[in-house]
Amino acid sequence: MSTSLSDKQIQHLYWRTGFGITSSELKSVRKLSKKEIINRLFSESKETKELSLDFGDLLKDPRNLSREERKELRKLRNQKMLELNALWLKQLTETKQVLREKMTLFFHDHFAVRLRTPRACLHLNNIIRKHALGNFGEMLMEVSKSPAMLLFLNNRQNRKNNPNENFAREVMELFTLGRDNGYTEKDIKEAARAFTGWNFSKNGSFVFRKNQHDFGSKTVLKKTGNLTGEDVIKILLDQKQTARYITEKIYRYFVNEKLNPKHIEDLATNFYESNYNLEALMEKIFMSDWFYDSQNIGIKIKSPVELIVGLSKPFKVAYKDPKVLLYLQRKLNQTLFLPPNVAGWPGGRSWIDNSTLMLRLKLASVTLNNGVIEWHNETDEEATTMMRQQFYKKMKSQIQKKVKATPNWNNFLSSLEQKSKQELVDFVIQPKLSAGANAVIGKLDATDTKNFIIELMSLPEYQLC
Repeated sequence: MSTSLSDKQIQHLYWRTGFGITSSELKSVRKLSKKEIINRLFSESKETKELSLDFGDLLKDPRNLSREERKELRKLRNQKMLELNALWLKQLTETKQVLREKMTLFFHDHFAVRLRTPRACLHLNNIIRKHALGNFGEMLMEVSKSPAMLLFLNNRQNRKNNPNENFAREVMELFTLGRDNGYTEKDIKEAARAFTGWNFSKNGSFVFRKNQHDFGSKTVLKKTGNLTGEDVIKILLDQKQTARYITEKIYRYFVNEKLNPKHIEDLATNFYESNYNLEALMEKIFMSDWFYDSQNIGIKIKSPVELIVGLSKPFKVAYKDPKVLLYLQRKLNQTLFLPPNVAGWPGGRSWIDNSTLMLRLKLASVTLNNGVIEWHNETDEEATTMMRQQFYKKMKSQIQKKVKATPNWNNFLSSLEQKSKQELVDFVIQPKLSAGANAVIGKLDATDTKNFIIELMSLPEYQLC
């Protein structure tokens, strides 16, 4: 097993465990061994910094309010959802607990809940954050009992003699075993009976309502008895397929969308035998030699949140109106707390289409230089390619008018260790460059470091990590 990492491998590690690495951070960790760098990442994420919002009037009971007051309450609820989105994005950008937040972002997609109930969404987000590097089984149990999940998958309506199968179906299909992996429609129906009576109180605490629970005998995955919801979750965790399914999802997200069967089997076995210890699973991935293979570097399309945070973080970007970050999330098709459905965001190639690609390629220039890229040493003929015409013209756009960002270039440039053209390319771009990108870079002037950095971040290759 290799004991040291190259700069490119360190950058790869920091993009997958977070949102990139600054030049000064790279300089400080370069002298450490692989084990020491990984220990540092986990150590920095030991603590949990919960999100917190003042909900004030949202705590009022709508039944005691007039029609006008209820209307104002709905407006306030929407406003708090915006505040929650901005709050988490700020934490993603500024946190020291980078790995914990990246794991929280992963499980935010895994336990996808689409609600406009800010208290429930905040509560669920903090549950995930608490367990993000802990025990998956404990996370699953607490998430399953959260107001957000009980609301979103209609388990409050799940009662004896009239079971609602939504949660029972999704806990098998999406949260544990994976679609069509070892369960039947009969298992779903029986599990739904076990989850009857699961509810929550006015203050958000889990409540088991005995008078709504079906106490009859049930059979789920060949286990028979007077099963409760807790019993069903334990039965699901007893299946090695659950460990395999979670491992596969984590591998796709942190390593490569193309699964390596040998790696998966090895990781899943260890994950299962560790009783679902997430920290142990992630450490095994990051300590492996294969994680740093060239075939796993620079092949993942950055999610919109990774792209936005990856731009904002190193330049300490200040946005005149933070609501623009919500605008960018919507335009790029990933709005925190609003996944498209219970299956979450499809990810991968689905992040890119004609409209999102244009915005992605303009984002660096819009955010870091008011939309201007000063191309050097060009002739009219050289500037006629479609990419240049459409994406890099000096033009005021709707996006530019909205963004109004102020990056801290002085801080960025003063800490920048890389000076030569090749060093800057290696630092900014993760994948191997295409022939076209090499041709473009070859004509650029690297003496204007600020503009050269923006030009690099406007290449299609910057979309990959």
